[in-house]
Amino acid sequence: MNPLPEDSWDAWSPDELHARLGRWRSDWYVVGGWALDLWHGHQTRAHEDLEFAVLPAGIDGCRKILSELDFFEVREGKLSYLAPNAGPPADLWQLWGADTAAGFWRIDMMVERGTPEVWAYKRDRSIQMPRAAAVRRNELGTPYLAPANVLLFKAKYRREKDERDFEAALPKLNFQEKLDLRLWLEALHPGHEWITRL
Repeated sequence: MNPLPEDSWDAWSPDELHARLGRWRSDWYVVGGWALDLWHGHQTRAHEDLEFAVLPAGIDGCRKILSELDFFEVREGKLSYLAPNAGPPADLWQLWGADTAAGFWRIDMMVERGTPEVWAYKRDRSIQMPRAAAVRRNELGTPYLAPANVLLFKAKYRREKDERDFEAALPKLNFQEKLDLRLWLEALHPGHEWITRL
């Protein structure tokens, strides 16, 4: 099966994903810009996709629940179809879910390498924290990655949207969130401009 064009996104909202995964007895949570908006309590900007994360043990269960989608492995900028009966590769990091009939990508599934008890940063697994602190829920029960953790991901690229997300989040971060993010940036991105602002 051939993938859709990479720019053919009409992503679900976090609420639409939660409607499908909300009763699933496994760890999953929204990441990226949408996670920050769930923390803010309202949408602050347009989002071109919907990113969420699962643990490796949850990949197949998630694919089964979202069987309306066709899944494609994302590797080094290439998309490869992963058939429903094919097990995920051990080194899988990312899957896009396509609503092929409608002609749109709906979700971007990330694979996190922590444990049910511990959240781990995918780019440096020495950065860890209890999952109960890393994953929060909004008033509707949708799980999302905590803001400092999201901003750590965004700090690497500092795209225009990442800068806007940091600006919007900075006044709302509490003391511990600012401290955690500053320490992480000092360790991974010495000299980063956000450090002095934290």
